[in-house]
Amino acid sequence: MKRKRTGLLALMLAFAFSVAFLSAARDARAVLGGPVDSVSKDISAMKATRSQVTTLPCYTVHEITSGTLTLREYVSSGGVVFGIAWDGPLSPNLRYLLGSYYSQYHEARQQMPPSHGKKSMRVQANDVVVEKWGHMRSMHGRAYVPALLPEGVSPDAVR
Repeated sequence: MKRKRTGLLALMLAFAFSVAFLSAARDARAVLGGPVDSVSKDISAMKATRSQVTTLPCYTVHEITSGTLTLREYVSSGGVVFGIAWDGPLSPNLRYLLGSYYSQYHEARQQMPPSHGKKSMRVQANDVVVEKWGHMRSMHGRAYVPALLPEGVSPDAVR
C-alpha cells in the first residue's frame, strides 16, 4: 500500500511541476515570423532578463532568461524572427513559440510514427522545422522557418 502512495505522490509532484513550468513558459510570445519588438514583450511577459545580445552581419541573437529557461530569438536585419532555440528542464509550450506555424508542426507531428524512448525528434512541416533533444531536466530545441533565413545563413546558426 505504501508503494502505491509513494508512486501516486511522485506522479502528483511531477504533474504539479510540469503545470507550473508550462504556465511560466506559456507567456513567451517570441513568434516565428513576428517582429523584433516581440523580444521586449517576451522579457516583460516572462519576467525575464536579457542575458545577451549578439549582433552578427545578417542577424541578431537576443538571449533572455527566466528562471531555468533560456530562450534565444534570432532576428534578421529586416526585423523578423526567423528562429528560436531553447534550453531548460522541459520544452517550452510550442503553441506560443511557433505562432501561426504551430498548426503545420502539430499536423506533421501527428503523421510521424510513435517515437518511444527516442531522445531526439525532428519534425519538418511545409514551412517550419522543429527539433527537440535531451532528457528530463535537460531539454533543448530549436525551431526555424527556412524561407525566413537571411541569405547566406545556415539553419545550423539557430542553436
